Amino acid sequence: MEAILFSAREPLPGRRLAELAGLPDATAVRTLIRRLNAEYDSCGAAFRVFEVAGGYQLLTRPELARYIRMLLGEIAEPGLALSPAALETLTIVAYRQPVVRAEIEAIRGAYCGEVLRQLEEEDLIRVVGRAEELGRPFLYGTTKRFLEVFGLRDLQDLPKLPPIPGQAKTTSEVDGPVKEAPASASGENSAEDLAEENDV
Repeated sequence: MEAILFSAREPLPGRRLAELAGLPDATAVRTLIRRLNAEYDSCGAAFRVFEVAGGYQLLTRPELARYIRMLLGEIAEPGLALSPAALETLTIVAYRQPVVRAEIEAIRGAYCGEVLRQLEEEDLIRVVGRAEELGRPFLYGTTKRFLEVFGLRDLQDLPKLPPIPGQAKTTSEVDGPVKEAPASASGENSAEDLAEENDV
């Protein structure tokens, strides 16, 4: 299983790991991963098996990231080079999903059609359905890649938002981030539909 994790380019779910490694089930995978991590910790290995985006991945430890960037000749901070507007929009989608564009723009106080397109191109957000309101606007949610980029197991790992003085707590602040909404029954939305909505 260690060789499989070393070779994988993305997180592998427990069931898939069990299948590839010839283990009986995902429980056996978790047991073996705990043993591997105990060995890595005891010998001070530079890597560890992390649970990311609903799967497992062998990664270097976060505290060693700056050395990896030096090796690769990178100067920028790790992760995507997102603009402040994109980060703000992505944060709103992450905590309020599923959310329509009008609500995002109301919170930001600015047009965000182009920013949403950019985040979709980066595969950080996607259309997850349509709202049951006039015009049936698109609902946006985050993707599996969003979890991978930010090192989250699932949306429940998002940091809790601090309460805003003088403002009632939202559902996400009381109960934590909402779960990602399922895709609409009609399946994937066409690029033409998305362009039409964003150009309104």
